Amino acid sequence: MSEESVLDRLKQGARRFQTEVHAKRREEYRLAATTPQRPHTLIIACADSRVDVETITSSRPGDVFVARNIGNMVPAYGEMLGGVSAVIEYAVSGLKVQHIVVCGHSDCGAMKALLDPESTAAMPTVTTWLRNGKAALTVTESSAAKDERPSERLRRLTEQNVLMQVAHLRTHPSVAGALVREELSISGWFYDIGSGDIRIAEDGQSHFHSVSEEAATEEHL
Repeated sequence: MSEESVLDRLKQGARRFQTEVHAKRREEYRLAATTPQRPHTLIIACADSRVDVETITSSRPGDVFVARNIGNMVPAYGEMLGGVSAVIEYAVSGLKVQHIVVCGHSDCGAMKALLDPESTAAMPTVTTWLRNGKAALTVTESSAAKDERPSERLRRLTEQNVLMQVAHLRTHPSVAGALVREELSISGWFYDIGSGDIRIAEDGQSHFHSVSEEAATEEHL
């Protein structure tokens, strides 16, 4: 597909948004444009094009502040100060978000690259960035069963990476302070693209539970 035809597709999508989405929710967008943003949550997600965090959380304009990068990484404070660290600090200290989500997902290319380092040998910047997931890889490999399937190892690595990035998140001064003041909570998410299932490890937990199963249990109580 040529570059021009890709731009045409984007233009068509923009026009559909204006006529089919924005027009039907005009008042909602007008309010968003005239009111300072007050997102309740910061979501740190993977840059994967199949992951749309606003859609999977049914969020409206202004609900969530979003940071996306390869592998939904959160460098420990002081190691790679940059865009991710600035977003965290601004979201917590400036916007006063009440919750932070670190969201991983199925079939993650970054996790596949951690398992197969040669796949990014020609991408030195990506290779350096993926060092933020090395500890998760070590934990995953150390606890692997001999007969573990590749798909299972990929899933476990993705979950361990989410938990490790949550741990890194806690090293950021703005986050640590807000947690002590009980102004902030954190959760780790695993989003299954194929099924739509979302499993969450809530603040301080290492076990991921399905939100759909949780809802079904609550209905029977």
